[in-house]
Amino acid sequence: MSQEPQFDTQLLDSIKIVLCQTSHPGNIGATARAMKTMGLSRLVLVNPKDFPSEEASARSSGALDVLDSAVVVDTIEEALADCRLIIGTSSRNRALPWPLIEPREMGHIIREQTDARPVAIVFGRESTGLLNEELQLCHYHVNIPANPEYMSLNLAAAVQLIAYEARLASKVVSSQDVNVEQDYSNDDINDFDKESERLASFEEVDGLYNHLESTMKQTEFYNPEQPKLLPARIRRILAKAHLNKGEVNILRGFLSSMDKYLKRQMKGQ
Repeated sequence: MSQEPQFDTQLLDSIKIVLCQTSHPGNIGATARAMKTMGLSRLVLVNPKDFPSEEASARSSGALDVLDSAVVVDTIEEALADCRLIIGTSSRNRALPWPLIEPREMGHIIREQTDARPVAIVFGRESTGLLNEELQLCHYHVNIPANPEYMSLNLAAAVQLIAYEARLASKVVSSQDVNVEQDYSNDDINDFDKESERLASFEEVDGLYNHLESTMKQTEFYNPEQPKLLPARIRRILAKAHLNKGEVNILRGFLSSMDKYLKRQMKGQ
């Protein structure tokens, strides 16, 4: 007799579904239902038009616990602050190329990058999706390969597909696959600073970006009145790098030393 499949609940619990400026409360309820069927429970709503809502509760079809625990925030930055892996959903090509993956590949990435949690999977508005500025905050863009002749995918349906792939990724092949942690007890790495090697959160990387932008303004390398694609390219560099906390600290320390040097130069004039 075959055994029931087991799933890594810690992986599922680490995933946030983030909806940006959802217009129709029914889609929020349907999203909650889609999430609960796949074992996801962390819903974050960025500036929804109508929530809480009776329509959302009705469309949730019993997933009221997901709605009741939903977190409502004003900005996407608040939603992503503690996340170490951010995946934005995108249905069309953008002016600036970004690492583009399909849902199955997304599942593999979430499963393999055990130090990149919490994970945020971000969905945009029903009519326009995510803005370019929002997509630039993501490490990857995930694209559902729908029929190119009819790509009109409902928000909750898109969440259902992504949530299904996340659940597949959490499926346990053997008991050894759950909660496997790298062993740093070896004598050769006793001084290993595990905290500094953790992937940086969005909040930490965003702080680095803002610091870098400020320094670039001081050196006149960056003109905010004519930004062109520079901010987006810098964001892409940081997303590709997957910086850890120690690396962020090094770069911010270097920027701080530049800031001090520039101040001394100004005083000497």
